[in-house]
Amino acid sequence: MITLKRYKMVLILLVISGLLWLWDPAVGTEITARTGHNFLDMLGVLPPIFILLGLLEVWVPREVIIRNLGDTSGIRGITLSILLGSAAAGPLYVAFPVAVAMLKKGARFANIVIFLFSWSTLKIPLLLFEASALGWSFTLARAGVNIPAIILMGLLVDRLISSKEKEALRQHQLAMETEQAMGAAQ
Repeated sequence: MITLKRYKMVLILLVISGLLWLWDPAVGTEITARTGHNFLDMLGVLPPIFILLGLLEVWVPREVIIRNLGDTSGIRGITLSILLGSAAAGPLYVAFPVAVAMLKKGARFANIVIFLFSWSTLKIPLLLFEASALGWSFTLARAGVNIPAIILMGLLVDRLISSKEKEALRQHQLAMETEQAMGAAQ
């Protein structure tokens, strides 16, 4: 029953897609083609990310994450979060499993938010493309505005969410991991 509850939205979308197939087969065909294309795109990106996440779990001790990205990391944690997000490759949905791994390892919530915002707006390939299309002055001006805004938003989100809620989220992720491991063992 928990599995059905977890995939409730997927099941609802499948029912809606099935109804669209019955109502207009051309629309149903288009939905299936786009869904298949998106699935193949994700299949090409997610496995390497999950391998890297597994290596992160095994090779990077929790203490290293806490020291460099934890609550007392200060400007070093902010800088590292921006650099990690900027150096990333791939679509934004790839960043969320990385953010979950950072959360479970004890990273400061502000640094996780800064990492996600940096991934979405400051990726180096994006900046290079932008510079070639719009010029370096525009790219540097945009990055110069974005970096303080990203830091401010990360710190604001960190302050607005209580310590109790952050710890509950961290514990929820650890519990889900335990549940998945127990389900895989059965």
